[in-house]
Amino acid sequence: MIENGFTALPDLAVRSLGGSVVAASDEAFAVKENLVNPWAPTFSPGTFGPRGQEYDGWETRRRRPDARGELGHDWAVVRLGLPGVIRGVVIDTAWFRGNFPPLASVEACAAEGYPAPDELAGWVEIVPRSPLEGDRAHFFPVEVERRFTHVRLNVFPDGGVARLRVHGEVVPDPRPLAGLTVDLAALENGARVTGCSDEFYSSPGNMLFPGLARTQAEGWETARRRGAGNDWAVVRLAAAGVVRLAELDTGNLRFNAPGWASLSGMDERADPGRWFPLLERTRLQPDLRHRFRIEDAPETTHVRLDVHPDGGMARLRLLGDLSPSGARALRERWARLGGG
Repeated sequence: MIENGFTALPDLAVRSLGGSVVAASDEAFAVKENLVNPWAPTFSPGTFGPRGQEYDGWETRRRRPDARGELGHDWAVVRLGLPGVIRGVVIDTAWFRGNFPPLASVEACAAEGYPAPDELAGWVEIVPRSPLEGDRAHFFPVEVERRFTHVRLNVFPDGGVARLRVHGEVVPDPRPLAGLTVDLAALENGARVTGCSDEFYSSPGNMLFPGLARTQAEGWETARRRGAGNDWAVVRLAAAGVVRLAELDTGNLRFNAPGWASLSGMDERADPGRWFPLLERTRLQPDLRHRFRIEDAPETTHVRLDVHPDGGMARLRLLGDLSPSGARALRERWARLGGG
C-alpha cells in the first residue's frame, strides 16, 4: 500500500532530511526557513508580532517599482538535504489568502562540493512561471531527467508561500561509498520502500531516515491487526549488496512495538519473487535498538521486514557491502544523470 504519484516519493528538501533555505531576496514578514518545515502549515489568527501577523511560511514585503519603473520579483534558494532526480514540486500557499503571489516558477542546479549560495550557477527551469491561488497546494510534475542539489523558488512579484516540497528519487554520490561498509537501507544512499501492508499511522519510509526517531510518529506504525496474518514492508536497497548486520530499532514504541520480527531477502535480477531468509522470526522488546549479525547472506537487492503481528518500527538499518555489480550500477546512474 504505497501511494501513487510523485508525492509518494521522499521530499528531498524537507528539513528533517537536511534541507535548508540558504538564501532569499527578502523575508520581511515571515522567515524563509519555514518553507521546509516537515509539519503541515498552521495558523493562529490575531497573533501579531513586530513583523505583523505571524505566518508559518515565508512572506516578503510588498514590492514597489524602482527608479527605472521595474518591479522585480522575490526568490528563495533551497539546498536539498538529499540530492536526486526531481519528479514533482508542491508549492503550498496555505493560509495566505490576501497576500499570496499570483505567479511562481522553480529552477534547479547541480553543484559539486559545498558552494556558497552566490557561487551557484547553471540554473535550469523545472517549473515554468505558473499561476497560483491562495490557501491551496499546487502540484507540478517535473520531467527533467537530471540530478540536482539546489532549487530556487521564484515568486512574482512578492507575497507568501507556506511550504515548498520537492519530491524525487535520491541519487547519492557513489564515491564516498566505494569500498566501505554502508547502510544499504538508508534513504540517503538511495534505498526506498516499495510496498507495505499498512501505513495507517505513519509511513514505512520513515524507517530509512537518518538519525534516531525523536517520537513514535517519526517511525512506521500500522493499525491494530484484528485478523490473521502480519504486517510487512519491502525495501529496495540502495544497490545490490550483501547484508552483514541488521538493526531493528523500536525506539519510542513502548506499547505498540511488534512482538516479533523477521527479515527476508531477494535478488530481483537473478530470481524475482523468490524470498530467502536473512533473519528468522525473532522476539523484540519495546523502545530498544536490536542488532543481529547476518551470516552468509547471498547478494540481495530487496529486503522484506515482517512484523508479527503488527505495530511499529522506528528505524531499519541494514549494514553491509555493495557488490561489484551494485557499485557499478551506482556509478553508471550517477554519470548518466550528470554526476562528476
